[in-house]
Amino acid sequence: MPIKLQKLPAAVRWGLAVLCAAVCGVLWAYYWRVFFGLDNRVSPLVVTLGCAAFLEVCLLAGYCVRRFAKGFAAKGAVCIFLRGLLFAFANPTLQTPDEADHYLRTYAISTGHFDFDASRTYPDDVAYLLEAFPGAWVNAHTSAGVGTDPDTGAEKAYNTAGYALKQYGKEGAVQSMADSFALYLAHDVRDSVPDPVSEPVSFLVIPFLPGAVGMALARLLGFGALGCLYGGRVANLLVYALICRAALRRCAGHGPLFLAAALCPLSLYMAASMSYDAQLLACYYLMAALFAGQTFGKSEMLLYLAAFGWANMAKPWINLLWLILPLLHAKKNWRAPLKKWQFAAAALLLALGVNWLIEWYGGVFRYHYGTIGRMLDGVDQMPQLKFVLSNPLRFAAVLLGTLYENDFFIGQLGIFGNLDLPVGVINTTAGAMLLLGAVLGESRAAQSGLLRRAGAPVWCVVYLAGCMAAMYITYTPVGMIRVIGLQARYFLPVFLLAFWALAEALGLKARNAAQNQNIALAVFADYGPLSGLLVFQHTFIGPVYTIG
Repeated sequence: MPIKLQKLPAAVRWGLAVLCAAVCGVLWAYYWRVFFGLDNRVSPLVVTLGCAAFLEVCLLAGYCVRRFAKGFAAKGAVCIFLRGLLFAFANPTLQTPDEADHYLRTYAISTGHFDFDASRTYPDDVAYLLEAFPGAWVNAHTSAGVGTDPDTGAEKAYNTAGYALKQYGKEGAVQSMADSFALYLAHDVRDSVPDPVSEPVSFLVIPFLPGAVGMALARLLGFGALGCLYGGRVANLLVYALICRAALRRCAGHGPLFLAAALCPLSLYMAASMSYDAQLLACYYLMAALFAGQTFGKSEMLLYLAAFGWANMAKPWINLLWLILPLLHAKKNWRAPLKKWQFAAAALLLALGVNWLIEWYGGVFRYHYGTIGRMLDGVDQMPQLKFVLSNPLRFAAVLLGTLYENDFFIGQLGIFGNLDLPVGVINTTAGAMLLLGAVLGESRAAQSGLLRRAGAPVWCVVYLAGCMAAMYITYTPVGMIRVIGLQARYFLPVFLLAFWALAEALGLKARNAAQNQNIALAVFADYGPLSGLLVFQHTFIGPVYTIG
């Protein structure tokens, strides 16, 4: 900050900040109105006041973080929660991967149903909600064909994939997610009632408990199905922020990198949803932080076992690989009450016991479910496994080709929903933010040990290959030349530990750790709301695809 501004009274400085926020809001609204033709859909005054008010609220949130939160971890957690709130409301209803099923299971638990009954139905309000908001809205409303160019009148092929807003003709009405909200909110005056909705094919309870508490509180306050969804999202986000706070406290000098990962737009998108990935990602970041710490004592061991058990309960088998990381600590830094082999045995027994308990519970308390078919035709685990084992070189080529055509997934951190809403700005910048977080961190390579520094990138490669192999065997038709179902969110912990390993290998050293933490808070806390605003823009504002 220039010296002259520093000499001004605090009230004057904040007054100037309020004025700047208002001006930026007016300019942002003008950009929307001109570039996306928003004046034809919404009153210019509403747009201008809305944008200005939003930036003023962001400024107020920044003031509260600076004034009341103490310490880097606490400030980071508050930033995560506040920035995540934007995603909770900017992300349209039921658009997160599998959110409809997660919503239904959470709703059932919030009403006290801890069993699984396919014949049990939900209130009409829930049926109206699912009818109004089909999952993967962009894909559900994508069309392709031959139309007329609105400018030249010539025939041309069109494909609206990736566009959340469509318009038939220059003078036609713009179809958007707002229509779904209008449809749901008007259900009280409709004569027809949608078909009843029954419980989904999902047999977990504990991973949905935070969202269920949020839903129950929303229902106590008189909210309906839509309000329950937002209550569940906020509750999941709060748990995510609290677990990330524990990670920020224990990641040694790599706080900026872990903050960048926690505030990554894709992380916030999942954290502020009905998906249990909210807690799963937070547990990943906590385990990575405990690995990045210099010592592994009793408290670290207990926290790691808790996070490890939860991760294996939510997604078994692949998460067994997290057992390896603590074992890479040097002997002099291992201060846990259990020896390494004892810790490994305890963690393995915990994971296997949790998996057995979940399978037993889901089987015993499951009613009226018939044969549960596979999601895709041609998928068969045993033939696919035999194919992989008999063609290892071809399988390696499939993995490499899948990585190549997906930009190694580091370029897909801005694809939201069920792989159908890409935001180019976030795709381009999200990886750079993780790199900046690694640069701002403080490497302690001299004390970390060669085994841990070399083992982390090897673990990343194994985990990456394991995720891809699991999706190939369980989700991909036999012999296909690419892996189906992969999403960048699966690899967020890989990117985090890969950048940690890069910082350790280069021996990056923060000259002023406290100053770098402040820079990280400022940059990543601003990047979060900007990304949420872009998600909102792509869903509700534009660009609009005009079909002739």
